[in-house]
Amino acid sequence: MFPLLVLFQNMSENCSKPNFSLAQASDMLKSLYDLTTSQIHTLPSYDDQNFYVLSTNGNEYVLKISNSEDSKNPTLIEVQTFAMSFLLENGIPTQKGIPTTTGQLMSLRELDCGYGRQKYLVRLLSYLPGKNISKVPLTPQLLYETGKMAAKVDKVLQNMKHPSVSVLDRDNFVWKLSNLPALEKVLYVLDGDRLQEVMKSVIELFKSSVAPQYPYFRKCINQGDFNDLNLLVQPDTNGCYKICGIIDFGDMNSGFYVHELAIAIMHMMVIHPNPIDVGGAVLAGWESELPLNEAERDCLYVLVLARFCQVVCYVCHSLLTQPENEYLIMWSKKVSHIFWDFSKLNKEHVEKIWFHGAKI
Repeated sequence: MFPLLVLFQNMSENCSKPNFSLAQASDMLKSLYDLTTSQIHTLPSYDDQNFYVLSTNGNEYVLKISNSEDSKNPTLIEVQTFAMSFLLENGIPTQKGIPTTTGQLMSLRELDCGYGRQKYLVRLLSYLPGKNISKVPLTPQLLYETGKMAAKVDKVLQNMKHPSVSVLDRDNFVWKLSNLPALEKVLYVLDGDRLQEVMKSVIELFKSSVAPQYPYFRKCINQGDFNDLNLLVQPDTNGCYKICGIIDFGDMNSGFYVHELAIAIMHMMVIHPNPIDVGGAVLAGWESELPLNEAERDCLYVLVLARFCQVVCYVCHSLLTQPENEYLIMWSKKVSHIFWDFSKLNKEHVEKIWFHGAKI
């Protein structure tokens, strides 16, 4: 069976997303970390389960429970956790893993959260204060900083050494941007939706104009998910907001630098009142660290469209099995109409706005 369908079938049949109660989470904290909770509540998530924790010792944490599918690949999660520490050591504001009482950075627990006993990888991470970037005015300077930070993260990750770094190849990972053609197998979720034909056109454009350019793209390790929930900001002494935290490295994969830029632009478009204006400022910040080459520049427009396709299609698919997931509902409402409007703008028009904006 096609790997994409296997993944979605497993997610549906095995109820991959954890659904632990606050009491169960508190019990894990006590048994694994000898922590007693003063406050605990859930945090937004896509397919894992996250809890904010304030312990009685006054420290704040995030308890992260990986879904049952990802928990089958502890090496991947080990590399993700290592990457966060590596970035932190190199000046990037990320979380760090907190060891259990026995010194482990992750623990595999076989538990029942409503779907029968399954194995889940549990980690405790440091808490990063700050607001989601979508909660503050998205100024040109903050967009510039977003692009700059995205480039910095991937440049640092390119220097990361780990014996299992090859696990990030993730050739069948559905969110890997180079895997856009895999969407063809799940486009049925948009039957009757006007966006289905748009996606078919983007996939064909991707095959004909982007895929042949891959030999000219520069390779790297992508953080893979520069969205508003994963970027935290705080005001500086001048009252301007600065990025103070990057969270969630579950989508890390071996890709190309320009993929990260396209992902960042697309996700900033979703939270900006004038989406088309986003690209120039993000691109300017990116190119202050890593100027695009000719091939990367020529494919940026289609790659942003490609990311829109992935988000809209996979969120719609996940809503079939998680109709009450507020995170998915939010994304579905936000992204679809912006994607539709953006898809009506031709490449030359968009590039004129973005590339001119990047020179300012």
